[in-house]
This record gives sequence, C-alpha cells and structure tokens, in this order.
Amino acid sequence: MQLSLDEHINRFVPLSESEKQILSSFTKSQVVKRRGILLSNGEVSRSLYFVEKGCLRMYFINDKSAEQITQFALEGWWLTDFFSFMDNTPSDYFIQTIEASKLVSIDRLAFDELLKAVPKLERYFRIIMQKNLAASQLRTKYLYEMSKEEFYYHFSSNFPEFMQRVPQYMVASYLGLTPEYVSELRKRNS
Repeated sequence: MQLSLDEHINRFVPLSESEKQILSSFTKSQVVKRRGILLSNGEVSRSLYFVEKGCLRMYFINDKSAEQITQFALEGWWLTDFFSFMDNTPSDYFIQTIEASKLVSIDRLAFDELLKAVPKLERYFRIIMQKNLAASQLRTKYLYEMSKEEFYYHFSSNFPEFMQRVPQYMVASYLGLTPEYVSELRKRNS
C-alpha cells in the first residue's frame, strides 16, 4: 500500500498547504530499483529515507562475512544510520532496497533548516523517533526473553506482510536464525 509523506505526517501533526510546500522544497523523491544501494559501509549517511512504496533493509557484514540485518522499512517507515546521519561519521551499515521502491529523502544538511522552517515537524520527528526506539527496545527484549522458535512465531504472526514480501534468508538474518532453521519452522507450521 502506497503512503505519501504528507499523509503520514498528517497522522501525527496537521500541516497547512504552505507548510506542505516548504516540506516539498526540502525533500527529494526518487524511485530506486530492486537491490539498489542507498548507503555503503564506510560512507557518511547523508539522507534520511521515507518509504512511500517498497521495502528497505539495513545490514552490516559480521566477522564471519555474513550479512546481519538490523532493520527493515516498509511503507510509512523511515530509515537511515542515525549515528552517521547525526554525527557526519562513516557508517558501519549498508542500506539497500529489497523491492523497487519509491522514496522521499531529506538531506542531512537540510534537515535542521526544515525543522526551523516548519517547527511542527520537530514534534512529528520526535514521535517517530520515540516509536522507533520503543520498537527497538521491544525487539531486544524478545531476543533475550523468547526462544528462537517463539521469536520466529511471534514475528511471523505479528508481521505477516514481511513474511510475504521479504525473502526467507533475510527474515532469518533479522531474527538471528539460520535460513535452514526458518525453513524447518515454516514446514512445521504448515
């Protein structure tokens, strides 16, 4: 389901037409093909990405040279390496499209100017960051609290859209499981 940035913001704070025009002047829309790289390890994250349509993943390469996915973003979600974005430092992550995606990006240098120009957006981004932090905290709790099997079933029942749209090996990486184990769990559940 496609969700415009304006529609998403209006769920949290109403913007006037003039504020929407200001927002539009600070953002850039782009369509990125499947498997398009938005950020590579060692680069500075210069953009904050909002997904209007499609799916992104953020991952790093672990010491065993395997991809470890830390986050996904579907429609209505934001994604960037926030440490790199805020501090202008090289990223440890990659950000890649899983599907062809329609994105809206805000440049790091323009972000503060946007918040000055449209103060309501400070509240919007605070709410979004709080939701992001809460989700991250809950995921960490589940990693420690649940068995691998429980964590998989919890994730698959609460996020069925991910299970349909994201390849099994990526779900396994995100959950800290092997693709073989996820395949076994799927067979058991059928």
